Amino acid sequence: MSHEQSTAAASAQVVVPCTNLDASLAFFCDRLGFRLDMIMPADHPRIALVSGFGIALWLESGGSVPHAPLALRLTGDAAQWSALGTDVLSGPDDVRVELIDGDARIAIPSGTQEFAISRAGAGDAWISGRAGMQYRDLIPDRLGGRFIASHIRIPDGGPVPDYAHYHHVRFQLIYCLRGWVRVVYEDQGEPFVMHAGDCVLQPPTIRHRVLEASHGLEVIEIGCPAEHETWRDHDIALPTSQLHPQRRFGGQRFVRHVAEEARWQRAHDPRLEFRDAGIADATDGLASVRVLRLRDASAIGEAPLPRTHDGEFLFLCVLDGQCLLLSHALGDHTLTAGDTCVIPAGADYALDAQAGCGILEVALPAMTD
Repeated sequence: MSHEQSTAAASAQVVVPCTNLDASLAFFCDRLGFRLDMIMPADHPRIALVSGFGIALWLESGGSVPHAPLALRLTGDAAQWSALGTDVLSGPDDVRVELIDGDARIAIPSGTQEFAISRAGAGDAWISGRAGMQYRDLIPDRLGGRFIASHIRIPDGGPVPDYAHYHHVRFQLIYCLRGWVRVVYEDQGEPFVMHAGDCVLQPPTIRHRVLEASHGLEVIEIGCPAEHETWRDHDIALPTSQLHPQRRFGGQRFVRHVAEEARWQRAHDPRLEFRDAGIADATDGLASVRVLRLRDASAIGEAPLPRTHDGEFLFLCVLDGQCLLLSHALGDHTLTAGDTCVIPAGADYALDAQAGCGILEVALPAMTD
């Protein structure tokens, strides 16, 4: 590699295999004084980037550790790496050098289309994730790695041990199910409280921090891709001094949807009405987020209208009450509060519910009624 090529690297990391990521973080950060820069995935971390003493270490758990060869990750301009004709180099003594395009931060798997139901009382295991949060996976196979839907809770109220951070994602939604949480976002003003029914769109790379939560806080987080990098920002101070609510991050605008201020609209199905979170506009049609409910008691006698979609993702969560999912392709299923499902493209479906049933609907691309 020429001198010009070697200096093109924006960063270099030493890959350090480890059997227990928590133990490695405790050793390097707590004992030796390294700082945490990035961790992933948030629901079950197995990779972390720490830096200190003029070096950066890429800690990666899993696999065999003894006698693992040294590996270096060099991040830089893809044009420089293309001259080498490869993205992996082998050096003397089994040294491995991985050349990473610094602009290719988000890898989106092609994904799969599947029907999946997650039951609220199924007893699925909760796992400990980042910043003391507990996670339950609502799409176990994650549709081939393209999407993740997590049920997240913080059992004990009070300050949250979070830090200013950002994500390299294509799409990320946070919907508050129960309790409240106080958060702060880059260029969006002072910290604010999300209550049950509120949601936010977190555009790619927007800096943010969870500050405080009520006892028993529960949220749903939906992201694409399923595994993405969470980077810590050591320099930014939140809230930021400037207010710039229309700023675009990765082509998207931050959205804070407050349920109490929302306007209900009639849906094409005469039985339903909805409130729209405004995310379709903020993402230029990449995604839509709506809460559906039965419009009024007088509409109960009308038959539900069958629907279908040709998108890449349709997620439903029953917020309260009971809903009947009717489908020739998928069968009929009774969904109660806390149950979720993913509807594959091309499958017919209809929603039949008693008055008062609320349903969260997340669609990519945006759903048009």
